[in-house]
Amino acid sequence: MKKHGMRIILILFLFMGQTVFAGDREKLIITGHPSYAPVSWEKDGAIMGASTKMIELIARDLGIPVESRSMGSWANAQNAIREGAADIIFGLYYNDDRAGYMHYIEPAYMLDPVVLMVPKGKTFGFDKWSDLSGKKGITNEGESYGPEFDAYMADKLTVNRGKGLEECFQILLQGNADYMIVGLYPGIAEAKKLKIWDKLEPIPRQLKAFKMYVAFSRKSSFYDQYHLAFAEKIRAMVNDGTVQTLLILSQAEWVETNN
Repeated sequence: MKKHGMRIILILFLFMGQTVFAGDREKLIITGHPSYAPVSWEKDGAIMGASTKMIELIARDLGIPVESRSMGSWANAQNAIREGAADIIFGLYYNDDRAGYMHYIEPAYMLDPVVLMVPKGKTFGFDKWSDLSGKKGITNEGESYGPEFDAYMADKLTVNRGKGLEECFQILLQGNADYMIVGLYPGIAEAKKLKIWDKLEPIPRQLKAFKMYVAFSRKSSFYDQYHLAFAEKIRAMVNDGTVQTLLILSQAEWVETNN
């Protein structure tokens, strides 16, 4: 009887310890880009889109409650991961700086074509990065285009940062930039939302198609227990076409919401 009582006390002690830990973060907090449809977009303080749907499906299978939060900007979303205010971020490319405060989950879940958007009728020849020398570019704050191009852009090109895609488009159409670096799908989606798509065109040659990843904050208490399961489920969802289906459904949802 004494041993049985001690066992109950021990179990209660362990349960209380787990409860305190879970109470500190009962939900998996996820975040992403607020204007990158159909991958992700902001609505009513949350991040919607294909990436959110993918993470919610995985979390449901694992029995983890999820809360999607918009941090207001892409730069703020990354800062939330750096500081541990969010557990998971999605829709991002790899770079070494981010890897210092995030755990990237392999494999990537999609390829994201990145293009140069220009005012209609002002296209120019683009075959290699050096063709951008002497021109003024604009891109959204917080964006990274891989270690190699980031280094080239910082060293060889003139590229300013705007606070959101809308401001970047304004700078471009006002003639204060010659080109805008942007993901093809969100660039078109945002331009149509702003009713300026008829004033723009992408240069046919892509800058590059980048792998998009999910990553955990290095401060997340969920990483150790769940990162392998996330990797396995992401791989399965890529291979069986689920991710592509979510992108198609999310594109339709975004169009319906913004028309």
